[in-house]
Amino acid sequence: MTPNRTLIPVLSAANFVIGMGAFVLIGMLTPLGEGLGITPARTGWIMTTYALAYAVLSPLLVSLTGQIGRRRVLAFALGTFAAANLLSALAINEAMLHGARILAAAGAGVMTPVTAAVAAGLSAEEERGKALAAVFFGLTLAQVLGVPVGSWIAYTFGWRVAFGVVVMLAIPVIIMVWRVVPAGLAFQVVTLRDLGRTLGEARTMLAVMFTTTFLTGIYVVYTYLAPLLEDTMGYGRDGITMVLVVFGLGAVGGNLLGGRMTDRIGPFRTLICLSIIQFVTMPLLSLLPLPDVWVFVICGLWSVFGWSFMAAQQVRIISIAPESAAIVLALNAAAIYIGAAIGSAIGSAVISGYGVTGLGVAGGFVALLAVIHISVSEVWNRQGGKTGLNSP
Repeated sequence: MTPNRTLIPVLSAANFVIGMGAFVLIGMLTPLGEGLGITPARTGWIMTTYALAYAVLSPLLVSLTGQIGRRRVLAFALGTFAAANLLSALAINEAMLHGARILAAAGAGVMTPVTAAVAAGLSAEEERGKALAAVFFGLTLAQVLGVPVGSWIAYTFGWRVAFGVVVMLAIPVIIMVWRVVPAGLAFQVVTLRDLGRTLGEARTMLAVMFTTTFLTGIYVVYTYLAPLLEDTMGYGRDGITMVLVVFGLGAVGGNLLGGRMTDRIGPFRTLICLSIIQFVTMPLLSLLPLPDVWVFVICGLWSVFGWSFMAAQQVRIISIAPESAAIVLALNAAAIYIGAAIGSAIGSAVISGYGVTGLGVAGGFVALLAVIHISVSEVWNRQGGKTGLNSP
């Protein structure tokens, strides 16, 4: 079966909703914290709660729903995500908001890896990088439009309205998913036993957890980008929104670049190059304040080479464990949010100990660990004959 012309765009639209609903918190830490009476560091833990819940629930729920048609799974997952964002908008205290974000993580934790599995399963191997990049274009577009628009709405009309916008966007996409995704569509039926077996494969898990290491470095800074810009550059609503727009444009460029690099030079070379560039770029953010133009240039480059990794990483782990594609994609999605959780926690600790200007250096140090991680993983894969698409 090959995908029809509307399937990939609809899956991408679903990921746009997921991306906006998941990351809109980043652009509104200040108004949300003021509304609930909590500090920016504590507000960042709401993102950490979402990330940890996603990491735990995603592989479990993908395994438990492995025998259900993909259309029903996708529609129910996005519906759950919409309901959770409605509860987030109605939250009357910090505890209720944490609970709503756990429910949102459950919906997103099924939605994103299943869209990836559908795209990979319907694509020829030599075009898999482009197909996955197309599906995840929605997540990167959320960085361009969703996060900065959500931030502007939160500063202008209140943080509850920003969550409400996510709900309104989700409703028509749920209808499109139900109409476009074929009924009964399934590729590999996965179970909890399959999940347990994959978790026990150390070589595969080392490859999957590179996602965590790479994104930990990014989220050390990204989670607290708004407070960083407020404290060092004196930016308010409009300045933060503009930086987030530049960051989002970089994410779109990075998504496209990553798919092409993966198909041309292979996933391993792509990933190690991106890790080295992150190691060089992020410490520059510890030099703030700088002239405005340099802030935009640094954030743009940081975003381009940060968000180029997704297609390469997914192609790499599928090539290492093709028989467990659905499981490793779910584990990779979980690894994203483990990285977000760890990065947010490290960032909070850095702010408490060294102030916001320590964030860039801390992120760069973690990027160096990512260089080491991907190198060790590749050596182990080649020694075990698991090079797949990573061969020179």
